[in-house]
Order: sequence, then structure tokens, then C-alpha cells
Amino acid sequence: MHTAGLIDITDLNRPVLSRGQERARAQAEANPVALSVDAILTAARAETGLDDFGAEDFVGRLQVMIEAIDEDAEIHEMRRADLLHMWSRFAKYRLRLEDLVKRHPEILQIEMRDPIIVTGLPRSGTTHLVSVLSADKRLRSLPWWEAIAPIPTDADSPTEVDSNPRWRRAQAGWELYDRLLPHMAAMHEFSTDHISEDIELQGLDFSSYLLEWLAYVPRWRDYYLSHDQTSTYAYLRKVMQVLSFLSGPRRWVIKCPQHMEQLCVLRKTFPQGAFVLTHRDPVASIQSAITATCYYDRLHRKSVNLPQRANYWIDRYKKLLTRCVEQRSALPASQSIDLYYDVWTKNPDGALDEIYKCAGLSLTQETRQLLHQYVVDNPEGAHGKVVYNLRRDFGISAAELRQEFRFYLDRFPAKAEVRLD
Repeated sequence: MHTAGLIDITDLNRPVLSRGQERARAQAEANPVALSVDAILTAARAETGLDDFGAEDFVGRLQVMIEAIDEDAEIHEMRRADLLHMWSRFAKYRLRLEDLVKRHPEILQIEMRDPIIVTGLPRSGTTHLVSVLSADKRLRSLPWWEAIAPIPTDADSPTEVDSNPRWRRAQAGWELYDRLLPHMAAMHEFSTDHISEDIELQGLDFSSYLLEWLAYVPRWRDYYLSHDQTSTYAYLRKVMQVLSFLSGPRRWVIKCPQHMEQLCVLRKTFPQGAFVLTHRDPVASIQSAITATCYYDRLHRKSVNLPQRANYWIDRYKKLLTRCVEQRSALPASQSIDLYYDVWTKNPDGALDEIYKCAGLSLTQETRQLLHQYVVDNPEGAHGKVVYNLRRDFGISAAELRQEFRFYLDRFPAKAEVRLD
């Protein structure tokens, strides 16, 4: 139901599919894909004409990912096809990146110039915050069209009729996605130009918690959490150096919720960074995240299991926030700030003052006007407002759930946003 700007998704448990959704699922079922490390890497070599992936420790991680997917009995062929495409994309761009660095070794000497790194719970305003900061043209951010195609090929050269082929391809993909899942834009700020998470760049090293959002993969979660992510964050830095080489060095602003559980590694990778942590009622974040996840499950799973999804992500948030509480002190006080969602959304200028002070950047009136203009041009709720109902949809008490996160709230007293029934 979508009326008067309100979007109430009442069929999460038993999705009523549109004709377009039914056709997309049927097409995927008629064309099943086989997932294997050898097939993915062989195809990437054939398409690029390159064969040097650099350090090949990622191969073992890709194998674990595939095993985790094969263990997910309810995953739909549509998601398997999406994953094949994503992993093939990562492999191709890793080959291209390594080739570029081999031809231009000076890339690895590019300094990251004290990046501004934003992290916070999913649905805690990090996307909006980074998008506002990115309006400051002194800063370098990662638009989605570039995140999914970071190394341009000869086919990506501008022409008279197409100034940015990578943007055009990304736009076509987003339009298809928007047609198939029209309410996602209201759940998560998105467009071809929206500022992407740097988790896309970590993908080239085949690690991160990204796969957990795409399937039910306890095997991968356990593998990821039990392995030091220093090498993957070093690869993230390497990709950022390459992108700086391609478009000119500027100070980066990046963001990803995953960083909350990797604060020590983050500090090791970017020792001079400015770290901005946003905090929000985890109940509000969870209800938004699991509603969105179960909404797109209608395309990517054979059936939607609301309790499984809810229980998985409640437990996953606990793991993420436990590490955040444990590691917060690893960030120097002079290089880090904590922003509370209810405070900074009411007083964005105050938050900007704190961020710019932490980053050692001047916040001129001209810059402030640019940031204000972004907010005007991108109003909250432009795609509608989603109705969230933990009790109705998931049988979860907001009050009881909030108590499960007392360990986090005692350290970061985020204001309760969801009615404590």
C-alpha cells in the first residue's frame, strides 16, 4: 500500500509479486548458474586479457563465500546470478587495477591525506551525512557509478553522445532495480550519483560483511569475523590510491557501517584519519534494516523467513556493537567524534562544525551554503515514508529488544526512537 507518501508493506511474510517480479524470477530459474572459483577467475582473465591478480590469498575467501552460498537452501537463482555477476566484476577490476599499478608503480606513493571516515549503524544517517560532506568540492568521495566500475577501460572513454559510459550503464542498472523493487528508494537513499560505501572497493579483495546482506551465510560470517581484516583494509587503501591517480589527489571522505567493528584495523590503515562515529537507537536501525532486507527477499529467496532474518541481524548487531564498544578507545580523542542521530539531525550546522574542527578543515560561509543547498535539493522522504512495525511484522517487542543492547547504550546513550511497547 502506498498512499499520501506513506508506504506500508503488509505482505513481507507472504509477498504478492508483480508481473515484472514474477518474470524476473522465472527468467532466472530458467537459466541456473554454477558458481565456482575457477569459472569466475577464468572468465575474468578471458574478458580482460590479463592474468595477474596480485596476491592470491583472496582465492580462499572466494571459495568460502561460494560454499556459504551453496549451503543456503532457500537462495533463489536470481540471487545466485547476481552474485556471479558481482564476483566476476570484482575479479575483472582487480585484474585491471593490478595491471595499472604495475605500469604506474608511483601510484603506491600517493598519500591519502588524512581521510574523513564516517561510520555508524546501518540506517543511522551515514549516507546522508557523507553526501552532505561530499558537496564540499575540496573532498573526494565515491559515487555509486564509479564504485561499481572503478577502473575505466577504452570502452569507457567519453564520446560526443555519451560523456560518461560508466554512469550510463549504472543508471540503466539502477532503473531496472527501481522497477523491480520500487520501495527500496524510500528505505535507503539511492541514485546513480549517490555516495557509495567503500565496501564496494573492499570487494576487490573478496572480504567484508557485504555477503551477509545478500544471503543467509553463517559460514562466511564466522570466517570473516575470525580473520584479521588488515590486508583487506590495506587493499581498500590501494584502490583509493588508484582512484586518486586517475582523477587527481584530493582528501577523501568515505563511509561504511562495517568500520564500527574494525576500528583498530581502520586506525592502523589510516593513522592520520578523522573518524566520525554516528550513534542511533539500535532498535530503530534494526527495524529499518530487517524490513528492507525482507522486502528484497521476495526476489532473492524461495521463501521469506522473517524470524530467521530478524534473529540473524539482531545477533549480528550485537557482534558489531560489542566490538565497537571494545575498540572505541583505539581512536585518538583529537581525531574522533561521536555524533548522536537525534542531536545532529536537529542541529546539522553544529555537527558540521564538530566534523570540520576534527578534520582540521575550514568551514567557510561559502562551503556552508553549498552543504545547505544539498539538503534543500535532497529532502528527506522524497520517495515516501515507510511504515515500520516490529510487533506486527516480526513479533518483536521494541522494549525487550532495546534491553538486549543495554551494553551499547550504556556507553553511547542514543535516544529511544521506537515506541517501547
